[in-house]
Amino acid sequence: MRNQVRIVLDVNGRRVQRDVEPRLLLCHFLRDDLELTGTHIGCDSSQCGACVVLVDGRAAKSCTLFAVQLDGASLTTIEGLAGDGPLHPVQQAFVEKHGLQCGYCTPGMVMTAVDLLQRNRRPDEAEVREALHGNLCRCTGYQNIVDAIRLAGRLMEGNG
Repeated sequence: MRNQVRIVLDVNGRRVQRDVEPRLLLCHFLRDDLELTGTHIGCDSSQCGACVVLVDGRAAKSCTLFAVQLDGASLTTIEGLAGDGPLHPVQQAFVEKHGLQCGYCTPGMVMTAVDLLQRNRRPDEAEVREALHGNLCRCTGYQNIVDAIRLAGRLMEGNG
């Protein structure tokens, strides 16, 4: 039997308690242990951003963190963004502005955008592009993603 460590986290508003191996990456914990498969693994090298989740409200690449590091933390994944309610404004804006194509990078883009817009509801194009510098999309030219994020900021202010 391998060495296990007990962790307790808040994931999407739900208390989760599990025994995990110390070397288990957060992305694998979310996908394999909690079956939250919206967190994608695109590169295994921290380059693509498909695995971004919110850790205590801030964007973090889940492939760079061990699950044991997050003991006591609050996590939000793409599944928890809207919960059972209507789409989050960022999700809605991605739909309205067609900020996706294949959709593989979309969860990470959305979570990165949520982090940005929590700090700055009116980012200009350069600020959006800077915030997305760690997120790769192989399908789009990014313009629709940028437009979606800027619209989401207006939606969050009530000025859609």
